Amino acid sequence: MSHKSAATSQCQKPTGWPGRFILWAMNLGHSKLTDWGLAHTSIEKHYLILDVGCGGGRTVSKLAVAAAQGKVYGIDFSEESVAASKRTNASWIDMGRVEINHGSVSQLPYSNAMFDLVTAVDTHIWWPNLPGDMREIFRVLKPGGRLIVTAEVYKGATTRVSKLLAVGSAIRRRFEQRSLGSEKYAGKTGMKLLSVDEHRELFTRTGYSDVQVIEERTKGWICAVGKKP
Repeated sequence: MSHKSAATSQCQKPTGWPGRFILWAMNLGHSKLTDWGLAHTSIEKHYLILDVGCGGGRTVSKLAVAAAQGKVYGIDFSEESVAASKRTNASWIDMGRVEINHGSVSQLPYSNAMFDLVTAVDTHIWWPNLPGDMREIFRVLKPGGRLIVTAEVYKGATTRVSKLLAVGSAIRRRFEQRSLGSEKYAGKTGMKLLSVDEHRELFTRTGYSDVQVIEERTKGWICAVGKKP
């Protein structure tokens, strides 16, 4: 049984006109978070980049500007998000600089060692199987490629919103563990908030090196970056 609210469901997988509004709000609200996160990695002009959970497509647009001689792929499991991202990036798509696909982070439709950089803005907290999904991203990264994930909430943040969401996330996990025998990251629904140490552990266990976890304490933001050896 799902205990998610309608608003939470729309954030995870936008649908219909409420979903279109959510995507518009995400494009607007996540812009500064995206800029802050991307500032913690280098983007070369020739890069082939994947944005996981591309939502309304604004991050894809920013990446297309940065990788001026490369190509950016966006993927989302919400058909509404795919449509919105295609609208946002219509001119880039016409130039062959952007491609938007419908699909899941758990089974990416891309070749091994394809991408120089993979990004995820406020989406990894919704992934259905964090360890497995991290390994799937690891698969499509080139050796030396980087994964960067950012979120506007995380466990241990001092902002009021993060504290409230952390309590709700902890209650949900305890319920799942009792009723379903789930392990630490189990459960296919709901938001999963990780602490700084849990982000670092997640990256390290997947096989990433040079792992960095950066906090913006005044805003409750977090950014984690790792390199595929």
